[in-house]
Amino acid sequence: MIKEIKGLHHVTSMAGDANTNNTFFTKTLGLRRVKKTVNFDAPEVYHLYYGDEVGTPGSVMTAFPFGQMPRGRRGTGEVGVTEFAVPKGALPYWSARFTEHGVTGLGTDTFLGENRLTFDGPDGDGFALVESEAQGRTPWTQADVPEDAGVLGFRGARFQLRDADATGELLTFMGYQKDTREGDTTRYVIEGGNAADTIDLQEMPSSAAATQGAGSVHHIAFAVEDRAAQLEVRRALMDTGYQVTPVIDRDYFWAIYFRTPGGILFEIATNEPGFDRDEDTANLGQTLKLPTRYEPQRAQIEGLLPTIFG
Repeated sequence: MIKEIKGLHHVTSMAGDANTNNTFFTKTLGLRRVKKTVNFDAPEVYHLYYGDEVGTPGSVMTAFPFGQMPRGRRGTGEVGVTEFAVPKGALPYWSARFTEHGVTGLGTDTFLGENRLTFDGPDGDGFALVESEAQGRTPWTQADVPEDAGVLGFRGARFQLRDADATGELLTFMGYQKDTREGDTTRYVIEGGNAADTIDLQEMPSSAAATQGAGSVHHIAFAVEDRAAQLEVRRALMDTGYQVTPVIDRDYFWAIYFRTPGGILFEIATNEPGFDRDEDTANLGQTLKLPTRYEPQRAQIEGLLPTIFG
């Protein structure tokens, strides 16, 4: 069994308009934009990162805003709901705030005793706020969201699958423990990591497969401390038969990728070096940062990217 994984690192979705995406996460949700860079494979597309003050692993939502990309269709074989943690008692504040901001898809429920507020992202993304213990986390406090209601980071994520058995076995191999089942959904929890420590597997055997587009999660990343730990995870996965990419330098972390039995793309990302490697903490996310290989084309790339306001 793998012992190096520490919970979630980040979640990356595909999106439509860059400004709509930026406004939603920074103004509506009150997160901090901690990095403005580009897609490594498509430098004419932004890669925007949002999180807490420093982009702590387990707090970071990222987006590839492709402009006029059609919306995805929800279904099986995807991360159906990305769940953010908020302090206990905060959901009435968020319900009123979302109504004021015109957020759609609002609904309340409980799962395993946790109060949840579900809502749609700007491209129909599936999101939820979950009342949780802070576990030492603090929200970004420079937005207009009060600290006692602010987003603490991720609670976890809910996968939608036709059959959850193979993915459950994979999570167990990755160090997660099967916890409790309620209805059609089973929770897996990882111990000793960060506070973004739950994955819920929802079985939907009669549902159609999802199709990716704007609002779809492109991949979900799990955290390891450093490159040595990442290599241990890569070796263990390959020994088990998974096809894992070589280590890829993503500037702010190193990454490996593999596809799960349920069709979801997993990434294993290092906690090092972090988002302050090329910007001081006070100015994170303000300047367009380019991967080294694209720096000679900066003028051309800047001409292709839309201006982000705010």
